[in-house]
Order: sequence, then C-alpha cells, then structure tokens
Amino acid sequence: MQLVHGGDWAGYEAEYGRSALDFSANVSPLGVPQGVQRAIAAAAVRSDRYPDPLCRELCAALAQRENLSPDWILCGNGAADLIWRLAAARRPRRALLPAPAFAEYAAALQSVGCRVDRHLLSERENFTLDPAFLQAITPETEMVFLCEPNNPTGRTTPMPLLLRVLDRCCAVGAVLVVDECFGDFLDDPAAHTLVPQLARHPRLVILKAFTKLYAMAGVRLGYALCSDPALVEQLRGAGSPWSVSSLAQAAGLAALQENAYVQRVRALVQTQRPLLEEGLRALGLRVIPGQANYLLFRCTRPLVVPLKERGILLRSCGNYPGLDDSWYRTAVRTEPENRRLLAALREILS
Repeated sequence: MQLVHGGDWAGYEAEYGRSALDFSANVSPLGVPQGVQRAIAAAAVRSDRYPDPLCRELCAALAQRENLSPDWILCGNGAADLIWRLAAARRPRRALLPAPAFAEYAAALQSVGCRVDRHLLSERENFTLDPAFLQAITPETEMVFLCEPNNPTGRTTPMPLLLRVLDRCCAVGAVLVVDECFGDFLDDPAAHTLVPQLARHPRLVILKAFTKLYAMAGVRLGYALCSDPALVEQLRGAGSPWSVSSLAQAAGLAALQENAYVQRVRALVQTQRPLLEEGLRALGLRVIPGQANYLLFRCTRPLVVPLKERGILLRSCGNYPGLDDSWYRTAVRTEPENRRLLAALREILS
C-alpha cells in the first residue's frame, strides 16, 4: 500500500527494525504533554462505557476557548474525519482547491464524485494565494477548501484577500472550508483566523485539531466551527455516533489546560524555524519562507532513501499536485534534531 502522508514510522520500523527521527510529520517535538498522558490513563478506567456522542463537556470547554456557542462546535476523529464528513454531507458536484494543498481535501471530494478544480500557485510567488483565485470561484463552485497556513508550503493568505474569498464564496453560495490546524504555530495566531467571521457567514466552516500543537496525532481529535445549525447537524449525521472516544475527549479537556506547554512549543518553533531555514539555504537549497512548524524546500538530489538509511524520515512532496519529486517538506524540531538533519543532508549533498 502506497501511503500519501508522512509519519509512517511503522513502515520504517518494519523495514529497518529500529525507530527513526521523524521529520515527515508536523507535530510538536516536545511529545504528548504530561497532563494529557495522565488524563488518558485516568479515563481508561471508565472506558467500559460508551463515550458521550455529543462531546458535551469538551464542546463547552472549546466554546469558552473560542468564545463561541457550544452549538457551533462539532468534534471529530481528527480534522481528516471532518473533511470526509463535509464531502459526504454536502456531496458537492464541483469544488475548488489551491495546489499544492493537503491531499485529504481532494480524496474526500472525489469519493463522492465531485469534480475538483485546482488553482495552481506560483513558485515565483512562494506559492502564496493570489487574487486570480477569486475568478476561479464561479457560480458552479459549491465548495472551496483553503489551508491557513497552507500545507505543505507554510504560507498564509493576506487577510484582505482571505476576506474577499469569503465574500466571493457567499456571493455564489459556496461553502468555504478553512483548515486552521496549523494556525497556532503562526507568530500571531489571533491576527490570522476567520473565527470572528463565523457569525456573519453561516457557510463558513473552520477546522482545527489537537494533532499538531499537542503532539496528539495518535489520539485523533479535531473539531469544526460553523454558525449554521443545519450544516452542523448535517456533518454530525455524516459520521458515526461514537467517532470521538472517551479517552480522546479526556485528552482534549486536559490539553486545553496546557498553557505553559503551548508557550514552550511556540517559542521553540519561532526560534528554530529561521535557524533551520538558514541551514537549508546554506546547503544551496531553495527554501520557501514558511510561517508554520515546517518548511518546504527543493533539492534535485534524491533524499528520502539516503536519509532513511541514516535513520531520518523526510516527507517527499512529489504526490502533491503542483509539485514534483524535487520538493520536500521538513518539520521543525528541537535544535539537536535539526542539526542532525542538516548534518545528514550535508553528507548526502557533499
């Protein structure tokens, strides 16, 4: 089976018989917070009972965090679960995506027979969304996906243009889905979110997750924000009733209390991202100046296998529409880990 995402640690261990240093998955390098680990262990005692299908306690805590009504929140088995629910619930006939972009958008849309139009982003402009995207949103467009910041480029759309995209979607009746799963890694997350627009735009859906910031990829917990109660119920009905386990709900509640942990992760990324970018450029590589906890770079030499042989996983981006096999994405990790990656790359490229 050919996997389309990074983070295939199990495949590496099966092939090499040892663990790898994983730069292919963009999660916090500080590991699962201790408070979350304790919460999961404590919740295991009560796992003989079905989980709350409405995630009431977690939705109430998220509502307080986001300053929204709990009725505007739907929890899911990670953001990917909610992406597939959106496609299944709405069954759009035609949708628009930027390219490159996260693979699950197209996969979910195509699973319901949707025609997927792609707006190619320009390398010359560092893959930043351009105003021409507005013209690509036509009256036939029923759903638009954006990732802010974009995965795999790490770039954000200027807020004035993002608001114009929202207005254009409203004008043609399209649902705009904005994936903000990496938004917490931005230098100023509050300045780049469409959450304040939810009340005025019932066709706006914002996706968030605990996966990246809290290193909870294996827990599977995400949530959607939307002010349209009918659309929220459509999404709820498109999934299984117990998609969020009681352990995941407990983990989410605990994660929301990990303020000191979040500060440490954000400080690490803000310090290490420019250093890793500088180190990659020093090797003669073309680096896209990303704003999240990962960097997209170009190298004409094959890197995945040579790095695997050195115990390091890197994400090849050749399967992203709009990119080819010369593009790679690396997570931003701790300083010693980043130095190990740069040293391995230096050895391969010398």
